[in-house]
Amino acid sequence: MLDAKTIEIVKSTAPILKQEGAKITQRFYQRMFSRHPELYNIFNRANQKEGKQPQALADTVYAAAAHIDQLEDILPVVERIGHKHRALGVLPEHYPIVGENLLWAIGDVLGDAATDEILEAWEKTYQVIADVFINVEKRMYEEAREQPGGWDGFRSFRVERKVRESDVITSFYLKPVDGKELAPFQPGQYVTVRVQVEGDPYTSLRHYSLSDAPGKDYYRISVKREEGTDNKPAGVVSNYLHRDVQEGDILELSAPAGDFFLKQDGEDPVILLSGGVGLTPMLSMLKTLAEQETDREVTFIHAALNGQVHAMRDEVKSLEERFSNIRSFVCYEQPTEEDRNRKLFDKEGRIDGNWLQSILSSNRGDFYLCGPLPFMKAMYRYLKEWNVEEDRIHYEVFGPTRHLDESQEVKTA
Repeated sequence: MLDAKTIEIVKSTAPILKQEGAKITQRFYQRMFSRHPELYNIFNRANQKEGKQPQALADTVYAAAAHIDQLEDILPVVERIGHKHRALGVLPEHYPIVGENLLWAIGDVLGDAATDEILEAWEKTYQVIADVFINVEKRMYEEAREQPGGWDGFRSFRVERKVRESDVITSFYLKPVDGKELAPFQPGQYVTVRVQVEGDPYTSLRHYSLSDAPGKDYYRISVKREEGTDNKPAGVVSNYLHRDVQEGDILELSAPAGDFFLKQDGEDPVILLSGGVGLTPMLSMLKTLAEQETDREVTFIHAALNGQVHAMRDEVKSLEERFSNIRSFVCYEQPTEEDRNRKLFDKEGRIDGNWLQSILSSNRGDFYLCGPLPFMKAMYRYLKEWNVEEDRIHYEVFGPTRHLDESQEVKTA
């Protein structure tokens, strides 16, 4: 436990450090990777270049510090990050490396303002925060290993089928090479793929949502090929999977993880709202509900640029045709002439609050969101304006953990 003086120092300096968060975390990563380049095997370098990972680290550390006397307030965030850490293979021995370099970066950026007293208080606080993460992740490692079909670390899977779903999305059907049992998963969870791209001295890891219902003898992931733009490099792993990985090839996966998944109990309506490749966990949820033959009202709403990039449309339509309690709606921002001629969409443009309210019977139910961050922030805002209860809105953010309401970033990281 921390003494009262340490807590007071940390709480009083946390806002100052947060203001300098970007500088501190940039210096931290520079120093840590120069001294421990092997950690490139774990960290997503694309998120480093875009600044997402440094900002997420800063938000998490400072939010934890602000709640250092009530860490239970941030346990949901710890759980979500812990799932990602376990899936990536973050281990207890990595935390002292992070701590030593983070404290050095704080002192380097703040200069004379970082007194010995302040640095000592932050060192103690970091250890408390690290212990919370280590304990949570220890439990997760045990659960992943000890569950039926579970395993430690990474397991070899063979690509049984490779299916082109749209111009940009391809599905991979994966079966374990050892032929043994597959670990179960909750609809909405993801697996982590580890690849060695030719010419890269380090491995690359990416989380991909499982896009089929549980209970099969395979895992299915559906991957969007991330093309480069002026502001964003092309996706290393997604392009490798699309271009180089063929049926019969081997991929390494860690066991399913994630705290974003379908709540399967209850009778309230389920609304699945997705944008782009964010439909992958939603499709897993939809197919699970269909296989359960639930009486719950299920509404599947998807936004895409147009029909050329819209994946798994026929899967959704076939479920809607078979089950009277399932409805689906499609919104195309820039539909093609073929989309218009075939009447493949229900709304042109972007999803807005008025349209959502017009197709839903009420604001009652559980809402699940997944897609690009701007899309989800817009959906979250519409739902809050419609007085949907906070605990009824569930979401998954691709990349580092963020809160969709930026006013709550400090509270929940």
